[in-house]
Amino acid sequence: MLLAYWLAGPALLAADDAKPLRVVPRYTRFEQAFKSAVAYKNPLTDASITVVFTSPDGDTTKVYGFWDGGSTWRVRFSPDVSGKWSFKTTCSDTTNSALHGVTGEFLCTPSVGKSRFDLHGPVRIAADRRHLEHADRTPFFWLADTAWDRERMSKFADWDYYAQARAAQKFTVAQWVAAPGANAKKQAAYTGSDRIVLNPAYFKQLDAKIETLERAGILSAIVPFREITLTGTNTLEALPEDQAILLLRNMVARWNADNVVWVVSCEGDGLGGNVNRWKRIGRAVFGDVPHAPVILDPGATYWALDQFRAEPWVDMSGYESSREDTDDALQWALTGPVATDWKKEPARPFINLALPYENEPAGPSQPRIDPQAVRRAAYWSLLNTPAAGVSYGGHAVLDWTSETRIRPIWRRSLPMWQKAMYMPAAKQMGTIAQLFSSIEFWELRPAPEMIAKQPGVESPARHIAAARTLSGDTALVYVPEDRRLDLSIAALPPAPIAIWVNPRTGECTVAAHAADEAGVREFSTPGEGDWLLFLKTAAK
Repeated sequence: MLLAYWLAGPALLAADDAKPLRVVPRYTRFEQAFKSAVAYKNPLTDASITVVFTSPDGDTTKVYGFWDGGSTWRVRFSPDVSGKWSFKTTCSDTTNSALHGVTGEFLCTPSVGKSRFDLHGPVRIAADRRHLEHADRTPFFWLADTAWDRERMSKFADWDYYAQARAAQKFTVAQWVAAPGANAKKQAAYTGSDRIVLNPAYFKQLDAKIETLERAGILSAIVPFREITLTGTNTLEALPEDQAILLLRNMVARWNADNVVWVVSCEGDGLGGNVNRWKRIGRAVFGDVPHAPVILDPGATYWALDQFRAEPWVDMSGYESSREDTDDALQWALTGPVATDWKKEPARPFINLALPYENEPAGPSQPRIDPQAVRRAAYWSLLNTPAAGVSYGGHAVLDWTSETRIRPIWRRSLPMWQKAMYMPAAKQMGTIAQLFSSIEFWELRPAPEMIAKQPGVESPARHIAAARTLSGDTALVYVPEDRRLDLSIAALPPAPIAIWVNPRTGECTVAAHAADEAGVREFSTPGEGDWLLFLKTAAK
């Protein structure tokens, strides 16, 4: 940084009053505070500011500013080009000279730091529209943990522990909800409904937790706010549309310069009101400014994805696994719309945002979801659509259960949420991350033609999923429970080396095929349970 600052020359070292320019490393956050000359009764609704940044190349970028309590307004921006940048503000109240027409400059230097974001830049949609990548085109594999309300409810020390532990387990994303609800200090994001009033202290708590995730190399996948459809009705527990737009725009202004993805949670309803409402909200907030990627989560109403297909502000399509372990539910996951919708245009990454939650009851009078069911749903999700990533969730982590067994204080055990972070499937997600990150996962496409004999025809739970790279030199085949695997020789990579990967332990075993007969190559799994066959051309 000092070298770049010195090399920039004397012309960049002083403004009109000889003050040095502020130095901001590339891909980090530039932040500027402004002190309003007007005391607004409700700043969220009474005033707004936008700021246009001009790059060293002359390109311009418009971003929104936000109110941060008292008379303070802020703008945040992440520069991506080294050199001198300038900015100019515009306020809806043009008489407020402290917010309107304010100009400034700063110097962007080469990036520093050690996190994945410092080294490679923010996450964006790749050119093929099938996966995510960093600004320098380094592929980004989405392996998310579902934290939902826990980000805002946790204590700082607990959240730091969470971030470090999940990073060590190779998670790259944390999914969480910003509002509504209270944080650990009983603060709420806002009060009121017809005309909401923000609580800046609430958002400052979240600022610090986003930074904690960033330092651990974890992307924040933020659900700005959830809206709940009341059971049996089309009535929403929701903000008025204009207030929802203001709230979402404030969050985007506050966090868009951080390493985030926006998760728009829109449950469809019978009358289509929810869908149309969110179309208008999305267009108003994301339509006229650059923004971090937006993924749509339709929850249980998968059909709602089609309603947003033509919305240019939606970058990715999300869906959720059924919590039921019935044949009908499994068959839908295999042959339902998600199995074919990825082929529709415009192309978008498809990501399962909610695997069956480990150790959660599958339903009334049903057993808890075991690790094998989680693994099966994960591999199906990654091999039955182009692989972009998947999201895990664990019971007790989801609801941040803090209870411990009642013992004398000197014998107290860890809280349940902390223990639950080390459940079997949570640790086994690391095998997925390691495997997919070691290959060109973004080139994988579903290849059902590889399976010469599909046991899933008889029982959906036995469905064998296969995917192959576009070049044909690498393939993955997931076998949930069968001991025998029959593959079409014509669909295999040329002269392949075959390796069995144990999804439970990550251990690898060279796979010898039993026989070739009538265009079919037979393999036998090394043991009981689920297995993954990794095939790669020997020359590669």
